[in-house]
Amino acid sequence: MTRSPPTRMCARPIWGPAMTDARQADTLLAVADLNAYYGESHILHGSSFEVPRGEVVTLLGRNGAGKTTTLRAIMGMVADRRGSIVFDGTELVGLPSNRIARLGIGYCPEERGIFASLDVEENLLLPPVVSGGGMSMEQIFTLFPNLRERLRSSGTRLSGGEQQMLAIGRILRTGAKLLLLDEPTEGLAPVIVQQIGSVIRTLKEQGFTILLVEQNFHFASTVADRHYVMENGRVVDMIPNDQLADREDALHDYLGV
Repeated sequence: MTRSPPTRMCARPIWGPAMTDARQADTLLAVADLNAYYGESHILHGSSFEVPRGEVVTLLGRNGAGKTTTLRAIMGMVADRRGSIVFDGTELVGLPSNRIARLGIGYCPEERGIFASLDVEENLLLPPVVSGGGMSMEQIFTLFPNLRERLRSSGTRLSGGEQQMLAIGRILRTGAKLLLLDEPTEGLAPVIVQQIGSVIRTLKEQGFTILLVEQNFHFASTVADRHYVMENGRVVDMIPNDQLADREDALHDYLGV
C-alpha cells in the first residue's frame, strides 16, 4: 500500500508565536511537525512543542492521544518518524536509539523495564554511563533510601513504588541531561506519589530537564512549569502552570475528567 505524505497541520503552535530555534541556550528539546507511524497506522500528526532547559514539562491527554508514542519517537524507538526533533543542537530524526541515549537522554518507560532476575544494585549498574555528571550510587540512595535497604533484593521482590524508584535511579546514573518519564505515578499509593513528586522537584533544583507524561494533572501541577495538551496525535494547547487554575475548565474538557 502506498502511503500519502503526511498532511501538515498546525505548522505554528496555536498558543502563540512560532517556536524559537532549539539552538538557543534556553531550549534543550524542540519538536516540530512530528509525524510517527506504527505500520500503516498514523499516530502522531504534526506535533510541535519545546522543552526549555531546566524545566519540568508535562504532556497531558487522554489515553491514545499519542503521549507515549511521542516519548518513544524522541528516543528513536518508533522506526517511521518524520519531522524534526532537535536535542541540544543535534537532529535526532534518523539516529538510532543507542546514539540518542549517548547524547544524554534517559527514558523511563511506563512498564519500568526492571530485570526480574537481577538485584537492585545489578539493575542500577547495568546501563552504561554516557557522560559526566551522572549520579553516584550514594546520591541515588540519598534520593531513594528504600533502594539502599533493598540492595540485594531481586526485581520480582520489589513493590511497584520501589520498582519506579529503581527505574528512575537507573537513568540518573547514566549522566542523562534530559529525563523522559512515562506515567511515573501510575498505580502507586498516595504516599509514594508524594515521594516521586519530591524527587522530581529535587532533580529540577539540581538542573535536570524533565519531560513527563501524566494523566493525573493534579500531580503534574505540583511539579511542572508548563503543560502541553495532546489530542489525536498533536499538541493542541500549552498551559503555563501558573495559569492552570484559570484554565481548569478547559483542561477538564480536554481530559474528560
